[in-house]
Amino acid sequence: MAKLDLEWLKVFDAVYATASVSKAADQLGMAQAAASTALNKLRTHFGDRLFERTAIGMQPTPYAQKIQPRLREALGHLELALAGREAFEPARATRRFRICLTDISEVVLLPRLLAHLQLNAPGVQIETEIVSASSARRLEDGEVDLAVGFMPQLDAGFYGQTLFRQNFVCLVAKDHPRIGLKLSKKGFAAESHATVASSGTGHAIVDKTIAKAGVTRKVAVRLSSFLGVARIVAQTELVVIVPRILGEVLATQEPVKLVEPPFALPHYAVKQHWHARFHADDGNIWLRRTMAQLFGGRSPAA
Repeated sequence: MAKLDLEWLKVFDAVYATASVSKAADQLGMAQAAASTALNKLRTHFGDRLFERTAIGMQPTPYAQKIQPRLREALGHLELALAGREAFEPARATRRFRICLTDISEVVLLPRLLAHLQLNAPGVQIETEIVSASSARRLEDGEVDLAVGFMPQLDAGFYGQTLFRQNFVCLVAKDHPRIGLKLSKKGFAAESHATVASSGTGHAIVDKTIAKAGVTRKVAVRLSSFLGVARIVAQTELVVIVPRILGEVLATQEPVKLVEPPFALPHYAVKQHWHARFHADDGNIWLRRTMAQLFGGRSPAA
């Protein structure tokens, strides 16, 4: 078969999204028999089954997974051209965007983004959710428009743009009895520590680096997020390692200070990620450009 019908591509896209031929037909407003016929023609065209029936619905073959991003992008461009719709106008828009963020980004990035929207896109609403194991699927399904943070699991299969690079500092109480402006490796090992296990922050690389440096931390508390870390540190003698941008913000809110770690810790890239399905969406393009303009290439705290 030398040609592809646009309707066939829509069926492929709908079956991929719903894992069901009947649901795809309902979504497209066509008879199930017509959707099945279109799928069979696609199978003949590509020489592959594309989808196989399983206990959890019609699941894509490896070949279908391989071609889906390009087909979805091509279909998006065609739909945009055929619709002839107006470009996204932020000053008049009333769209709601959902952004997947780390708890750090909610503290450091979100206030600046909201202030910008209030002036330039007052009708735009933002909903946030914390990075999780389901973030990739939610981006793919369109339940999330953008994900921001250190998420190497999204480097394959998703578009990504580096906003800025980040490193780590130690955060301690401003009047810590043993730690002044500097901290030795011996002093670091002698203190009690708080650690944070928070997805999408790059913090996992800290543990690996400390282990390679031959340093063992005495961990007094393991926290699930960074939101209360400044208050805890300010009222104890604990040491915690945090991204520098967060430390700079927390130092303006609590009696804490930043101290350079006694060994080199790696930098990491904070990126924004989006799925190929929405690469050509006008609103998504505008949101990505806004994030790049606000945070690209410089410290968000600046």
